Amino acid sequence: MTSYSMMKRLASALFIIFVISFLAGHSVASDPPFPRPTGAVNDFANVIPPEQRAAMESLAGEVLQKTGTAVVVATVPTVGDRVVDDYATRLYESWGIGKKGEDKGVLILLALKERRVRIETGYGVEGILPDGVVGEIIRLQVIPPLKQGDYGQGLLNAMTAVSDVIARNAGVTLTGRPQLQPVRPTGGRPVSPFTLLLLAIVVMLMLFTRTGRQIMALLLLSSFGGGGRSYGGGSSGGFGGFSGGFGGFGGGMSGGGGAGGDF
Repeated sequence: MTSYSMMKRLASALFIIFVISFLAGHSVASDPPFPRPTGAVNDFANVIPPEQRAAMESLAGEVLQKTGTAVVVATVPTVGDRVVDDYATRLYESWGIGKKGEDKGVLILLALKERRVRIETGYGVEGILPDGVVGEIIRLQVIPPLKQGDYGQGLLNAMTAVSDVIARNAGVTLTGRPQLQPVRPTGGRPVSPFTLLLLAIVVMLMLFTRTGRQIMALLLLSSFGGGGRSYGGGSSGGFGGFSGGFGGFGGGMSGGGGAGGDF
């Protein structure tokens, strides 16, 4: 083999190595790894005030103790090139929220740059927190504060509403439950008498069906700060050693249930 041929093969090999290294580096830069959990509240985007963080940590501890369900909040500056909802499912799996085999866990994720919030539910709570209920919680209690830039209150509302549903289903009372912040109206045109009459007719019709009564119950509870409703989505190791004393990471799994919303 001539020296020219050897140099040509060496140059080709170096080029291939360079391309592989470039692609690997680009993937790492655009697809950030999952952070390790620090507890019930993981504020990696640094948007939650201390008072609301403390309230959420206290509530999450009480819910876990009384119901065995882990409710975890996480904020991230960005999810990179990933889709926020898919990131939430994979983060839930990476952390193993909830006890393995029971899968009773909830992840409330806020992606700051993408301006999206996601509530991811474990297999064990999908029956009491179906996608429709989670979507209503996000729309009624979470999105309004987030749109005003009050990220701490929006996430606290999310945890409180979710915890209400969990506690009600378990038949327990949460003594440390904070009050949901009322949703402030953003203005607009006055409602006409015809619209009010139409709404009254719709409400009356809803009361004559089981589904309508369930939806009405959720709306009433939300209006008066009651949160959700009582009816009805991992890894094997978990991160108990990195959870700051919060024992909600035990290898629980999620099947992608829940809902998300943009703010």
